[in-house]
Amino acid sequence: MACSIVQFCTFQDLQAARDFLFPRLREETPSCTVRRDPSKSNWEDDGWGAWEETEPQEPEEEGNTYKTQKTSWLQDCVLSLSPTNDLMVIAREQKAVFLVPKWKHSDKGKEEMQFAVGWSGSLSVEEGECVTSALCIPLASQKRSSTGRPDWTCIVVGFTSGYVRFYTESGVLLLSQLLNEDPVLQLKCRTYEIPRHPGVTEQNEELSILYPAAIVTIDGFSLFQSLRACRNQVAKAAASGNENIQPPPLAYKKWGLQDIDTIIDHASIGIMTLSPFDQMKTASNIGGYNAAIKNSPPAMSQYITVGSNPFTGFFYALEGSTQPLLSHVALAVASKLTSALFNAASGWLGWKSKHEEEAVQKQKPKVEPATPLAVRFGLPDSRRHGESICLSPCNTLAAVTDDFGRIILLDVARGIAIRMWKGYRDAQTGWIQIVEDLHERVPEKVDFSPFGSPQGPSRVAQFLVIYAPRRGILEVWSTQQGPRVGAFNVGKHCRLLYPGYKIMGLNNVTSQNWQPQTYQICLVDPVSGSVKTVNVPFHLALSDKKSERAKDMHLVKKLGALLKAKSPNLDLIETEIKELILDIKYPATKKQALESILASIRLPFSCLRNITQTLMDTLKNQELECVDEGLLQFCANKLKLLHLYESVSQLNSIDFHSDTPFSDNDLAVLLRLDEKELLKLQALLEKYKQENGRTAVRFSDDKDGVLPVKTFLEYLEYEKDVISIKKISEEDCVALGSFFFWKCLCGESSTEDMCHTLESAGLSPQLLLSLLLSVWLSKEKDILDNPRSVCCLHTTLYLLSKMKVAGEEAWDSQSVSPWWQQMRTACIQSENNGAALLSAHVGHAVAAQLSNNLTEKKFSQTVSGTDSEALTDSWEALSLDTEYWKLLLKQLEDCLLLQTLLHSKVNGPASKASSLQAEPLPKLSVKKLLEGGKGGIADSVAKWIFKQDVSPEVLKLANKERDAENSDEPKDGINRGSSEVSEMEKDLGAIPDLLHLAYKQFPCSLELDVLHAHCCWEYVVQWNKDPEEALFFVRSIEHLEHILNAHVQNGIALMMWNTFLVKRFSAATYLMDKVGKAPKDRLCRRDVGMSDTAMTSFLGCCWDLLQTLMEADVSRDEMQVPAVDAEDAWLAVEGPVSIVELALEQRHIHYPLVEHHSALCALLYAVMRFSLKAVKPLSLFDSKGKNAFFKDLTSIQLLPSGEMDANFISVRQQFLLKVVSAAVQARHAVTNDKDSSEEALTTLFGKDQDWPVLALDLAHHLQAILQVQDKEVLASQLLVLIGQRLAHAVLRTQTREGLELLARLPPTLCTWLKAMNPQDLQNTEVPIATTAKLVNKVIELLPENHGQYSLALHLTEAVEAIAIPPL
Repeated sequence: MACSIVQFCTFQDLQAARDFLFPRLREETPSCTVRRDPSKSNWEDDGWGAWEETEPQEPEEEGNTYKTQKTSWLQDCVLSLSPTNDLMVIAREQKAVFLVPKWKHSDKGKEEMQFAVGWSGSLSVEEGECVTSALCIPLASQKRSSTGRPDWTCIVVGFTSGYVRFYTESGVLLLSQLLNEDPVLQLKCRTYEIPRHPGVTEQNEELSILYPAAIVTIDGFSLFQSLRACRNQVAKAAASGNENIQPPPLAYKKWGLQDIDTIIDHASIGIMTLSPFDQMKTASNIGGYNAAIKNSPPAMSQYITVGSNPFTGFFYALEGSTQPLLSHVALAVASKLTSALFNAASGWLGWKSKHEEEAVQKQKPKVEPATPLAVRFGLPDSRRHGESICLSPCNTLAAVTDDFGRIILLDVARGIAIRMWKGYRDAQTGWIQIVEDLHERVPEKVDFSPFGSPQGPSRVAQFLVIYAPRRGILEVWSTQQGPRVGAFNVGKHCRLLYPGYKIMGLNNVTSQNWQPQTYQICLVDPVSGSVKTVNVPFHLALSDKKSERAKDMHLVKKLGALLKAKSPNLDLIETEIKELILDIKYPATKKQALESILASIRLPFSCLRNITQTLMDTLKNQELECVDEGLLQFCANKLKLLHLYESVSQLNSIDFHSDTPFSDNDLAVLLRLDEKELLKLQALLEKYKQENGRTAVRFSDDKDGVLPVKTFLEYLEYEKDVISIKKISEEDCVALGSFFFWKCLCGESSTEDMCHTLESAGLSPQLLLSLLLSVWLSKEKDILDNPRSVCCLHTTLYLLSKMKVAGEEAWDSQSVSPWWQQMRTACIQSENNGAALLSAHVGHAVAAQLSNNLTEKKFSQTVSGTDSEALTDSWEALSLDTEYWKLLLKQLEDCLLLQTLLHSKVNGPASKASSLQAEPLPKLSVKKLLEGGKGGIADSVAKWIFKQDVSPEVLKLANKERDAENSDEPKDGINRGSSEVSEMEKDLGAIPDLLHLAYKQFPCSLELDVLHAHCCWEYVVQWNKDPEEALFFVRSIEHLEHILNAHVQNGIALMMWNTFLVKRFSAATYLMDKVGKAPKDRLCRRDVGMSDTAMTSFLGCCWDLLQTLMEADVSRDEMQVPAVDAEDAWLAVEGPVSIVELALEQRHIHYPLVEHHSALCALLYAVMRFSLKAVKPLSLFDSKGKNAFFKDLTSIQLLPSGEMDANFISVRQQFLLKVVSAAVQARHAVTNDKDSSEEALTTLFGKDQDWPVLALDLAHHLQAILQVQDKEVLASQLLVLIGQRLAHAVLRTQTREGLELLARLPPTLCTWLKAMNPQDLQNTEVPIATTAKLVNKVIELLPENHGQYSLALHLTEAVEAIAIPPL
C-alpha cells in the first residue's frame, strides 16, 4: 500500500465561474476561437487544451500574458473549501462564486460528485473594497438525531476595508463587523479536538483575524451562538418582516503586535502551559536574576507571525491579563417585499426609514483600541521575508515558506528551526495526520492485561504535503526527519487547500458521538476540473528497521514483479509465490497479496488452487489465537469458488451429444401448440430473422462458454454458504451465464449434472434463472438458427423450477408465482424480441406442466372435502398465471412484428439521406411500449417512416388492402389503386405486406389518422432540428392533409403552428418588412435560421397549413370526435399523453384570424418566390391588421372591416400587378427554356396552378376591390383563354378520344370552340386540372343572369370529361 492521490469530486462548469470572476478572459476571446454552446457547458465535454491552442497571436507579450491568465487564473483568486466538502468559495476583488456538491451520472454511467454553482454575485458593500481572505466553517447541528453532517456552513469573508462579514450558503449576509480599520490579511479558524493525552491542554474554538499590526481572536462559542441567532433572525424576518431578536454579543480579544516590521501570515497555537523549568528559564530571561516566580505556571496564548524583521515572531499573551471586548452583532434583515439585505457594522439595526438607514451605513462604528503585545523572541534574518505559515494538526510543528524558495520546519514549543527544504519557490503546504489502525497489527500470543487493550494505544503520524507549482509536483514528506514517501505530477496551475479545522460547535461530550467525513487536504486542478485528496498509509511513517509492515510491503512488491515476469517454469514460480505469501506477517497484507495472485492472468488454474490451499492449510495448523479469522474465511470462500469453477469447466469439457431426433411435431408438443399456431410462430420468426439479419452486425467473439478464472472470481462472492453475484454489467452477466449454461443450451453438456452442481455449490434458483435468461436473450441469432436449443431451454428451466426454493409449494396458491413473474419481467424488458417470445412459450409450457403435475398430485390425495378445496385453489392459481402468460405472449408477438417492420428497409438505390435520417432507431421491448403511452406504438412507426421516407400514399394503400380484407366489396377499385402506385412500390420490397400485418395487429394504435398525425409531428420535429431540410416540412404537410378526421387535423395543425412555426414566421415577416424586398441568404440565416431557398419553401408550406386549418375548422362540426383507444393487450400502457389526445384538447380557431394570417403568408411567399423588390408586406395592412398578426389563433382579435381606405386599395392593387407581372414573366421564361428543371415549373402555390388563378386568389386575399363591370369583363376574357386551351387540347390533337369527346359536347360549345385560335396561347402545356380550377373561378365571377354563364357551365362539364380518363 503506497501513497496515492485520489479524485473525489469534479466541477460541473468551472469555466462559468472563471468567466464571472474574470470577464476580460471571456470578452477578449479571439474571434477565431470557436465559441462554446452555452447549453453544453459541461466541462468534461470541452477540450481545455484546444482552447489554449487557439489563442490569438497578437503582440507576443500580451498574448503570453493572456494565455497564462486563462490557465493560472485560480492563483489570483481567494479560495476556500469546507473540510466537510459541502461548499467551496472562489472570490476575486468584489465578486464571489459559491459552489455546492451534487451527485450526477458521469459519462461512464457511474454516479460521481460534481461541484455546481450555487450562488454568484458581488460581496462588496463599501465602495472600492475587495475580498482578501475567506473561510468556509461548517457548524454542528444541535439536534440529537444528527447523523454527523454539519447543520449548515458559514462563509467568513475579510475585506480590504477592515470589515469581516458572515454569509449563508445562499449568499445571504448574516452579520458584519468592523474590528479594525486596516485591511484584513488572513482569516484562520481552530475547532475543538479531543486531547490525545491527559497532559495535553484542551483548546478552545476560535476565529483569528490578522491585520497588518494586530490580531483579533473571536471566541468560538460566542461566534457559534451569534451565527445561529442571526440565521434564525434572517429567516424569520424574511418570512414575516417584523420580528427582531437581538443575538448575544461577540466576545473577542484584540492584540496590537509590536516590535515587528511587516506581518504576512500568522498561526494561533492556542493556550499553552509551561513546565516549571521553562517557567524559570523564561522568568530569568525577562526579569533577570531577581525575577519573581509564581507557584503555578501561568496559561498563555501563543501566536506566531511570519514577515520581516523578525522573519518569524513569537508572541505570548497571558490569560486573564485583559478582559474580552463585547461587540454587539449587526444583523442583516431580509425585507419581505424587496428581498434586500441591509447591514451595519455595530449597534442594533431595526426597521428604519430609508434616510436613517443610509445615515447608519455611512457612519462607521466605533473601533476599540488594541492591547499592546510585544514580540518575545523570533528568528532574525534581515534578508529573508516570510510568505506563509501552516500549523500541524497536533500544534507541535509549523511549516514556513519564504521568498528564497525555502520551506522551514519549526518546532513550535521550542521556537527553533529543525529542518529546511530548498528549491520550492511559491510553494503551498499542508498537513496530513494519520492514526494507526489497531486491527492491522500482527496478532501475537500475549497475556491479556486488565488495563487497556493488548495492542496498546493508537499511534499518530504527521506528514507534510508540499505543492511546488513551478515544477508541477506534489510531494509528501514524513516528519520530522523522515524521507519523501510520495510524489505526483499534478500540473502547474493547481491550488493546495489545507483548512486546518473541522466542524465548529462541538465539545468534549458531543464530539465523541460525531465521526464526520472530513478532508484534511485537497488539491484543486482547474485544467482537469477535479478536486483530489492524498491517501497516505500509516506504515510509511515507520522506519525500515523497526517496521514489519515495510518488510511486508517489500514482499508484496517482489510478488508483483514475480507475477508480471514471463517464465516457462510454472512449478518454480508457484513455489516462490508460496514462500513469499507465507513470509508476510500482517493479515491485511497477506490478504492483499492473495487477491493480487488470484487476479493474475498469467497463472493457470492449478497454480491458483494450490497456492490458496497451501495458505489455507498453514492457517489451520497455527494456534487459534494467532489466526486472523477474516483471512481464514477469505481463503475458505475463494477455495469454494475455485472448486466450483473446476467442476463447471470439467462438465463443459466432456463430449456430450444427444442423438434423439427432433422434429416440428416434437416442438409443437413441447410448447403445447397445435400445428396452425406453430406454423404462425415459425413464419413470424422467419420474417423477423430475415429483416433483423440485414441490420445486425456480428463480430467474431471469444469462444462461448469459456471464462477465465480471474474473471470468474471477480464476478462471484461466497458468504455464509451462499454464492452471490457482485454488481456487474449486463455483458458480464451474459459471460457468466454462458459459462454455466451455453453448452447445455447447445446440447453439448449434461443439463442435469450442471444444475445439480450449481445447486450444491450454493447458487440460488432465482440467480440461476436470471443468468439463464440473460444468456438466452442475448444470443438471439444463434438460438433462432438452432431450433433444438428450445428443447434444451425447456429441460434446463424445468430442472431449475424443480429446485427447493423455486417449487410451487413455496408460495400461496391464490397469488401469482414470483418465480414465473421473474421470468416474465425479463422477457418484458428484453429488446431481443425473437428470443423473448421463444422463452415465453417455453416458460408457459413448463409452468403448465408443473401445475398439471401438482394438480394430479393433489387429486390423487383427494379423500375429503378439504382436499377438493385445495384442488379448486390450484386451478384458480393456474388460471391467474395462465392469463399473465397469454397476455405476455400476445404482447411479445405484437412487439416482434413491430420490430420486424422497423428493421425493414427500402431496396432501391441509396439516395442522399439527411444525417437525421441516418440515425439508428432504438430497439423495442414490451416495457418500452408499455411506458410509451397510447401513442408509443404509432410514434415508433412514425420514426421508421421518417427514416425510410415512406410516402403517405403507401400507408394509404396498405390500409385499403386491410379494409378490402375486412369487407366483402369487389376489389376492382383496389386493384386499380395498386396499379396507380405500382411504380412507387417497385423498391419497397416487403414493406407493404409488413405494414398490412401491422395494421391488422394494431387496429387502434395504427389507425390511419393516428399514424398520419404522428408522422406529421415526427417530420416537423426533425425539420425543426435542421430547417434546411425543406422536404421534411413538405412531407409533414402531406401527412397533415391525409388526416381524414377534422378534429385531429385541426389540433395537429394548431400545435404545429404554435410550437414550431409562428416564431419563424414572425421573424420572416419583420425581416422582409425591414429590408423591403426578398432578403438575401445571409439575413435569412441570421434572423430566421434558414437559407433564402428554405425560407421560400417554408412560407409556401405555412400557407398550405393555414389553408388546411381553415378547411378542418369548417368540416369539424360535421364529424364526431374520435375515441383514442388501445388494443386489449395494451390497455395497461402508461406514459406521456399521445399527440392525438393533445390535438383533441386544442380549442376552436378564430376563422377570420387564420384567414388574415393566410393572406399575409400568401404575399410573403409571392415576394420570396418572384424576388420582388420595393415591397413592405406590413404596409399593405392597416393598424388593426398589423396588431392582429402572430396572436393566438384561437383568440378573438379586432380585424379590419370591409371598408378599406383608398390608399390601401391602391397599394394593394399595385402589389397585385407586380405579382401577376412577375408570374407571367416566370411562366414565359420557363416556357421558352425547355430544359428547365422540374423545380422551375413550380408556381406560387403548386404545380397545378397558373398565374390567372394566382391573380384571383391574391385579389381575394388582399381585398383589391373590383367593380361589377370589371369582374364581368375579366371573366369574359378568361373564358376566351379557357376556350383557346380546350381548342388546343381537343381540335389540334386529332385522336380518337378527342373526336369522341367533341361529339358528346353541345353543338353551341363545339361551334364556339372551333372559333377559338389556339395560336395566341403563350403556354400550351398547362395541365387540365389547372384549367378546371380557372373555370371554377370564372363561374364565381359571373352572375347567373349573364349571357355567358351557361357557356361557362358547359365548359365545366367538358373539362371534367377531359380530366377523367376512360376506363
